[in-house]
Amino acid sequence: MVEPSPTQAADAQGGAAAIAFFIFNRPDTTARVFERIAMARPARLLVVADGPRPSRPGEAELCARTRAVIDAVDWECEVRTLYSDVNLGCRARVASGLSWVFEQAESAIILEDDCLPDPTFFRFCDALLERYRHDERIALVSGINFQPAGRPVTGDSYYYSCYAHVWGWASWRRVWKSYDVAIPLWPQVRQTDLLLDVVGSRASAGAWRNIFDAVHAGAIDTWDYQLTFSCWVQHRLCIVPRVNLVTNIGFGEGATHTTQAGPLADIPSTAMTFPLLHPLTMTRHRAADRFTQTAYLERAPLLTRVARRAARLLGAPSRQP
Repeated sequence: MVEPSPTQAADAQGGAAAIAFFIFNRPDTTARVFERIAMARPARLLVVADGPRPSRPGEAELCARTRAVIDAVDWECEVRTLYSDVNLGCRARVASGLSWVFEQAESAIILEDDCLPDPTFFRFCDALLERYRHDERIALVSGINFQPAGRPVTGDSYYYSCYAHVWGWASWRRVWKSYDVAIPLWPQVRQTDLLLDVVGSRASAGAWRNIFDAVHAGAIDTWDYQLTFSCWVQHRLCIVPRVNLVTNIGFGEGATHTTQAGPLADIPSTAMTFPLLHPLTMTRHRAADRFTQTAYLERAPLLTRVARRAARLLGAPSRQP
């Protein structure tokens, strides 16, 4: 393991929140993310792993090598693991794993095996987990910022968004209690203007409608659109840092969903400066959200493919722009 510099170690020093680490079959990316976790030296590390797919030769060995990375914990730390012997899939494994995490901890910082955080990500999350611990208006703290590099949208350390970016994030048990992987409220919500009110355009609302249709029908093996749905139904906001704090290093071969590199792959991270500057009012940054929707979600191959595939699976006309 690469030893952190004194500055990196100080920037990464974690607080009271547990760190939850979701791993699967990529020992190399897992080791890189684990090095950053080791810099934070959390007092509690909760590790969730899916099992190998029988149809993939050699995957059992990859899963075993990936889990072995966790054996390198060399600081005082309570390590708890939830390892599946069988493959549950992305939807069931992550959703059930997060339920287990929030049974163990009131708040947690969550990383997957391809989300490489800047060392300051942990301090940023810890500070805001404490500040907004009891504020029901806030759903989560994200580490990702998709705004143009070098053009911050705010002079504060973060802004408020409707989008639940989960490539490195943090949240509380109180929020997860509102989550349901099956989104049973969707049929009722579908009859309202909630999506249009949130995203601001009929084309975008149509794309999200297709996605939530497919999620509700169990046609997409994912868990994260359900979190977005929960945030919108509960009228909660998400915190987005002024600078990007997490790089997704998992695009390409071996990825579950991000199999093709795109504009969101390997976005460089930047250190957060402290002390944090907090916004004076809790107002959603609609201009920043519109940029995210237009530049990445409407034009990015991933959401386009998901929306169109959802429409095909359900035999509905695609509303994706």
